[in-house]
Amino acid sequence: MLAIYSFDKERLSLLPAGLDHIRMPSHIAVIMDGNGRWAQRRGLPRIMGHRAGVEALKRTLSLCSDWGVSALTAYAFSTENWNRPYEEVGFLMSLFERVLERELEALERAKVCIRFLGDLEVLPLRLQELIASATERTADNKGIRFNVCINYGGRRELVKAAQILAERARIGKLDPETIDEACFEAELHTAGESDPDLLIRTSGEMRLSNFLLWQLAYSEIHITDMLWPDFNREALVLALEDFQRRQRRFGGVE
Repeated sequence: MLAIYSFDKERLSLLPAGLDHIRMPSHIAVIMDGNGRWAQRRGLPRIMGHRAGVEALKRTLSLCSDWGVSALTAYAFSTENWNRPYEEVGFLMSLFERVLERELEALERAKVCIRFLGDLEVLPLRLQELIASATERTADNKGIRFNVCINYGGRRELVKAAQILAERARIGKLDPETIDEACFEAELHTAGESDPDLLIRTSGEMRLSNFLLWQLAYSEIHITDMLWPDFNREALVLALEDFQRRQRRFGGVE
């Protein structure tokens, strides 16, 4: 769906020339791929790529907020990422903690509403505490909704939703005949959020990588060869221009 709130004069002045504010996506999802390769090409440790990736995400969130995008969902850590080297996983968990501690006040000032999507109970305890605090402190903010997918897997999300509905049916609290898409969606991590209009994936890879398998059913997909730490204002403009050239028919005919 397109952005549904009206643009004020200040926001219109920030929107890059050539972009139509009426056709802006309401919800953008990003697969932030290429941090390790970015670092390796520069002769740096992979962890330096993850640090640079955080800065790219901050830029993207700020631009989306300025340009009237209602929600940004970022694929920060997948259920498969636990298979990476122990040192890298440990660094990523510590990085998430440091970023939350350092950036939360700025997110509050910017009126960002942040949510964390995924199986959070297996994360380090300190990170769980920071996630709970950030979620509570920003819950009533009316700015951009920022969804961070951490320990997230699309297949696991679908299986868990099915298990919840199956258990309700087993104990007689749900008639299986009444299960529809809305009922199923209500059990997903993204419950209450609109589906992404646009998916951006960096580093040239052309796959979903177990990300938002239900929610991306009708999303427009933009692939760029740019590695995520290099993703900048110009790259986002190109993605939005690409989106605005698409005809979104959702299976119908104009």
